[in-house]
Amino acid sequence: MLHSRLLQYIDEVARLGSIRAAGARLHVAPSAINRQILLLEAELDQQLFERLPRGMRPTPAGEALLAHIRRTLQQYRETVADIRDLHALGSGEVVIATMTGLASSVVAAAATSFRARHPQVRISIRTMTTLEVLHAVENSEADLGLAFNIPTSTQVEVCWQMNTRLGVVVSPHHPLLRMDTVPLAQCAPYPLIFADRSMVIHGIVAEAFANADLDIQPAFHTNSIETMKRLATSGEAIAFLSEFDAAEELRDGTLAFRPVRDAFSNNVVSLVRREKHAHGLAGILLTDEIVAALRPVESRSTGGSQ
Repeated sequence: MLHSRLLQYIDEVARLGSIRAAGARLHVAPSAINRQILLLEAELDQQLFERLPRGMRPTPAGEALLAHIRRTLQQYRETVADIRDLHALGSGEVVIATMTGLASSVVAAAATSFRARHPQVRISIRTMTTLEVLHAVENSEADLGLAFNIPTSTQVEVCWQMNTRLGVVVSPHHPLLRMDTVPLAQCAPYPLIFADRSMVIHGIVAEAFANADLDIQPAFHTNSIETMKRLATSGEAIAFLSEFDAAEELRDGTLAFRPVRDAFSNNVVSLVRREKHAHGLAGILLTDEIVAALRPVESRSTGGSQ
């Protein structure tokens, strides 16, 4: 009822090539369909169909109108499906595969906001390595995946992505905060916190120190982002993380961030889902919620640019 029945009339006449056949399909008198088409042709001052001995064929003007009609009808069907899904949104579950630092910051904030509006939807947040995140989404064990440096896969689509800045994450009273950007050489005298070799970030940081010709011995190794942040708050130790990793602590002032002057290699955070998978409305809405939670950190990292 949202759109004129005329859209269906024209679509069916074009598909079936006959007003009589369209009338039979739609249970409408052929004369009524013909009258509506003639009225529209008079309004547009364009012939929409060629009347041939064996049926009807769209003119170029008719083809242009048909393209609009079919887009409109498809969008209408999708909207009706979404409205029906909203009714069913009172229950269900969305599974998110992510990494520890992102789970406790961005994903937790998005999940809390989403649940406030949809309290009957269960959200499962599972922490794992980058490769495990990719495999979970590929195998439909997770609806969404959010992680750093996810390998390219033909089986997943990227919903949102950005190259984040790695930098020093330190206590709010650390001496290095006097500088706007921190050279790696200035970090060397302090206790350094490194990710262990099981984490991608270890290679990024170790490579940067090697390229700067700095021979250092980290004071701490750990595979836990939470442990890195806790160690950084306790004194003069330095963790090398992105703003996403420490978003909550940066917001409440328990940690501070400074960019590193020496270049780190790419550290890309991506939100992915299985390509060509039937995404439920809850998953789509939660995707939007996660992107909204990522935007403030994105703005700080890019100076407001994409």
